[in-house]
Amino acid sequence: MSEHSHHRKPVTFRLDDPAVAVVDADDSSRLARGTVRVTPEIEAAALPVPTDEAPFVPVRRGVSWGLVFWSAVGGLVLLALGLGVARLIEDLFARGAELGFLGLAFAGAAALAFAVVVAREAFGLIRLATIEQLHLRAAKVLASDDRADSRAVVQDLIKLAHQNPHLARARAALQGHAGDIIDGADMIRLAERELMTPLDQEARRLVSSAAQRVSVVTAVSPRALVDVLFVFLASLRLIRQLARLYGGRPGALGMIALLRHVVAHVAITGGMAASDSLVQQVLGHGIAAKLSQRLGEGVLNGLLTARLGLAAIDVTRPLPFTALPRPALGDLAKDLLRKRDGEG
Repeated sequence: MSEHSHHRKPVTFRLDDPAVAVVDADDSSRLARGTVRVTPEIEAAALPVPTDEAPFVPVRRGVSWGLVFWSAVGGLVLLALGLGVARLIEDLFARGAELGFLGLAFAGAAALAFAVVVAREAFGLIRLATIEQLHLRAAKVLASDDRADSRAVVQDLIKLAHQNPHLARARAALQGHAGDIIDGADMIRLAERELMTPLDQEARRLVSSAAQRVSVVTAVSPRALVDVLFVFLASLRLIRQLARLYGGRPGALGMIALLRHVVAHVAITGGMAASDSLVQQVLGHGIAAKLSQRLGEGVLNGLLTARLGLAAIDVTRPLPFTALPRPALGDLAKDLLRKRDGEG
């Protein structure tokens, strides 16, 4: 409460007193002389409530000059190859009609295969962009609680999951709730529980298997270069598997984009500094006293692979984690260490 005079001594009064006026803080009207001005405080329910965790949203930048450069270089290379093939076919026709037609058939088959590859790459990029947009739209609905937007997101999510036969029952259950009176945010949480539960379980299994595989191979490999190559290939394979699991079909360009997003997500969420916590996980279970140095390095590589897999789940998943718990690195570390203790 506030008063006009800052030198008034503390007094008691009743709110129904005619000499007391309760007004809003933005009310600038003048009151009668001697009237006590009382301004109610803002109630706690009207104050903004901070959220514990904001969803990961990739930052969109302007024109990608790197993409323009590589596109121009690729166009020049294609033009050079086209001119070279045209000259080759002309030379083959000069030597003989049979050679010319044979070269023309090979060129036609190569052109057809190239068109199919380009179409698949474009479809994969469009599919990944659709999943990314679904993630962003779902995050907006969770913040705005808009019912119409939530229905649109759920319908697009059902279309995305239509090609997965294991989600037929979940799709039918979700479509049965389409006409129910459900708030927008609750509808997104319902869709997450129905559609994402089996996918999250399979994703956790894939990450755990990849981490165990990396742990075993890097523990017995004789060269550090072999470790680096195997971890890199295992990470690429894991990211591709997770993308396909959640509805994406990445090609070569899609895998490059996914890898870039996963690395950016790891950096944003502090994953690059997670090695200290991973070492604490290892040391906390007494691995340093039980295992050899090579075996301990294998466990650490497996945990790093698991961390990368969790980041890939956040990037490839079409819905943010709200109704379901996010897979934790500690649980995967326990599985990995339990397996190592069983082998020991």
